Amino acid sequence: MEMDRSGALLEVEGLHVRYKTKSAEVYALNGLDLRVERGEKLGLVGETGAGKTTLALSILRLLPERVGEITAGSIRYEGEQLLEQSEAYMLGLRGRRISMIFQDPMTSLNPIKTVGEQILEVLDLHFPGLSKAEKLGRVARMLETVGIPASRGGDFPYQFSGGMKQRIVIAMALIGEPELLLADEPTTALDVTIQAQILEMMSRLREEYGTAVILITHDLGVVAEFCDRVAVVYGGRIVEQGSVEQVFARGMNHPYTEGLLGCIPELDSRAERLTPIPGQMADPTVQPKGCSFAERCGRCMEICRTRQPEPFESEGHSIMCHLYGPGEV
Repeated sequence: MEMDRSGALLEVEGLHVRYKTKSAEVYALNGLDLRVERGEKLGLVGETGAGKTTLALSILRLLPERVGEITAGSIRYEGEQLLEQSEAYMLGLRGRRISMIFQDPMTSLNPIKTVGEQILEVLDLHFPGLSKAEKLGRVARMLETVGIPASRGGDFPYQFSGGMKQRIVIAMALIGEPELLLADEPTTALDVTIQAQILEMMSRLREEYGTAVILITHDLGVVAEFCDRVAVVYGGRIVEQGSVEQVFARGMNHPYTEGLLGCIPELDSRAERLTPIPGQMADPTVQPKGCSFAERCGRCMEICRTRQPEPFESEGHSIMCHLYGPGEV
């Protein structure tokens, strides 16, 4: 799918990623296309194993060595091809221009350094012109912003709860005031009050610094409240994308998106049980000839099993499904 390159912050085209294990090859991304505008808040949704985190790690080129491999495609950031850049270039990019909130705070923090020291490292690396006092002041303000007293900057990770560790990881990602924030389930371990504060803080970053956000989450309610656009991932591809209004209107959706939306309980419904999506996620060790959702789809046709669908688009709403043709979306 050819993309208009004018003004985009991030462009991912035809991205293929595989993981090599002793027993099999796992095809994690299978020709994924994505475009993120400056200052945009994009929600990336889909079941576990769809390829959401793999996409984020690919953008930062942090796939596990000798296991994860980008086999095809391109990743352009402000027009520059990231897959051709040196590791030194990427070190300058990570944490400053692009930051990531990792999903598991337990493995993201160094147990033998205080949390204040670990946040300070970002400033030492990317803002060498600041004085020590200015850096310490920024660290203190950021800790307060994520709901942790500045006085606890001298404590070690083991002295914090899981939710507080998550907030510290968020502080590390935001202190560099990045242009693009990759947030992988940033509010999962937090109570609703702190969750609202973190989402508000990320919204403020966009307003003050023009920061774009890719929010990886399973919480469609958070997407509806926080994001401008939604991209639905299944089988290593984006099967539907559009504005929050277009996707959540339930006027016309990919069958997989319909299944995700159908899993949400409704206050005005008296249904005794939720309606799950039937079947299991597509086997990532097999590359199907047709649509990867075919075996779970209640509207599957013969062509779905033999040929990959092409995306059809109208007014920015794109659906990759044989059910829809030009002018129908």
